[in-house]
Amino acid sequence: MRLFDIKKNSIWLVLLLVLLGVTANPVFSETEKERDIKKLLEVSGILRQLSYMEDTLMNSVSMMISGSFPKVPDEFWTEFNQLIGKKEMDELIARVIPVYEKHMSHETVKKLIIMFETPFWEEWKKKMPLISREAGVVGSQWGKEISQSPAFNKKLEGLIKKYELEKINKKK
Repeated sequence: MRLFDIKKNSIWLVLLLVLLGVTANPVFSETEKERDIKKLLEVSGILRQLSYMEDTLMNSVSMMISGSFPKVPDEFWTEFNQLIGKKEMDELIARVIPVYEKHMSHETVKKLIIMFETPFWEEWKKKMPLISREAGVVGSQWGKEISQSPAFNKKLEGLIKKYELEKINKKK
C-alpha cells in the first residue's frame, strides 16, 4: 500500500512540475494578442523606431566617452558598438508589448496590422524615421534657442525670485 502512495505522489509531483514548467516558460505563455502586437510593431515600422532609440542612446554615450577620453582606440569602438545586441533589443520589445497590451484591444491591434500592411502606408513607414529625426533636430534647436533667450531667462529668474527658490534651497 505504501508503494502505491509513493507512485501516486510521484505522478502528482511530475504533473505539477510539468504544469509549472509550461506556465513559467515565457515561450509557451505568449498569447495571440502579444504575437499580434509584435507583428504590429514590425509592420508599423515601430521596431525600426526602437532601433533608432538604440542609436540615440549609443551616440549619447559615445559623446560622453569622447568628452572624457579624447584618445580612444578603434578596437574600443568596435566592441562598444556591440554592447547592445539582439538580446537587449528583445528585452526592450518585451517591455514595450505590455504598454500596447494595456492600451489597445486585441481587435484594434488586428485592425492596425491590416491597415499598416496596405501599400498606402509604405511611404509613411519609410519616411517616418527620417521625419522623426529631422523634427527631433528642429525641436532640440528650438529648445536650445528658447533656453538661451534673454526673454525666457528673465521670466525664469522672475519665477525663481517669486517662489524664493534660492532661499528655500540654501545649503546650511
